[in-house]
Amino acid sequence: MTEIAPEATRILIVDDDAAVRDVITVLLREEGYVCTTVASAEAALDEARKTDYPLVISDVRMPARDGFWLLEQMREASPDTAVIMLTAYGDTEAAVECLRNGAADYLLKPPKVTELIRAIERALGRRRLELARGRYRRSLENRVKEKTAELSRTLHDLESTYSQTLWTLVAALDAREHETSDHSQRVVRYTLAIARRVGLAETALPDVGRGALLHDIGKIGVPDAILLKPGKLTPEEWTEMRKHPQIGFNILKSVDFLQVPAEMVLCHQERFDGGGYPRGLSGDAIPLSARIFAIADCFDAMTSDRPYRKRTSTENARKEILRCAGTQFDPRAADAFLSLGEDELLELSRPSDERPI
Repeated sequence: MTEIAPEATRILIVDDDAAVRDVITVLLREEGYVCTTVASAEAALDEARKTDYPLVISDVRMPARDGFWLLEQMREASPDTAVIMLTAYGDTEAAVECLRNGAADYLLKPPKVTELIRAIERALGRRRLELARGRYRRSLENRVKEKTAELSRTLHDLESTYSQTLWTLVAALDAREHETSDHSQRVVRYTLAIARRVGLAETALPDVGRGALLHDIGKIGVPDAILLKPGKLTPEEWTEMRKHPQIGFNILKSVDFLQVPAEMVLCHQERFDGGGYPRGLSGDAIPLSARIFAIADCFDAMTSDRPYRKRTSTENARKEILRCAGTQFDPRAADAFLSLGEDELLELSRPSDERPI
């Protein structure tokens, strides 16, 4: 008995006619193929589950389950297997249906040797090409996943660097006004808590948090004599002080990832009734993020000690925000703030090592 090379291609032959199976087997073994034969579609499916066959040659018309059924099952169970169908003479409709359902080729029975070999070579060639494409596609997908993960890590590191830079800058501004970093963190935490109660999307919160963090960056352009003055400001000094939202906006607007925070910084001193500055905007013309921040900032100012006054209680601060809802503050944002319990506000006010953004 001739030993078969281990790399020889395995072919499964399916036909209810034993004579056809034998003839095809003899022909293909002479060409170096390893052949297994079965007499039904069900037996072919069982055999294909046990052994990997690159190619199946099946009759279309068989008792019980026919070749169409087998072709459909093979498409689902072993999509990489090429299937050549054998059809009776003149059965053109069946041949077209086979190709439409995914057959690699079809031949008329009984098949001619040269046509059979060529059909097998074509089918196996297309199969090798499809497998190579599949490997390339999977390799490409893996490379894309790796590059995406690498890019995500880089962006995360870059965002962390940006965040560190912003917090360092704000800490310097707080120190200039004799504040502590707790002030900046509290205002950000209050703002984010209100924003969530209002219903802002989580994806919008980082920008809102950055806007709250940077709200007073424009004060870098305000002279110390005005910024740190312990008493009341003169009208001329107020004119200078009220320039800080525009200064802050001018500083941030050229930074791509700070476009939304820049607009929030510009509008954080506007009032809901139009009595604020620098543009006298009112109602929905003021960005919602700025309307939310105005309440957070006011609440923190009222409940913190200042050189010129002592802090007030949380209860009194809440009453004041309720009183000013519809005039100074957006009523919807005020309602969202007032829905926060005193225990929750107390927790938000406590110093934390974790930065909210």
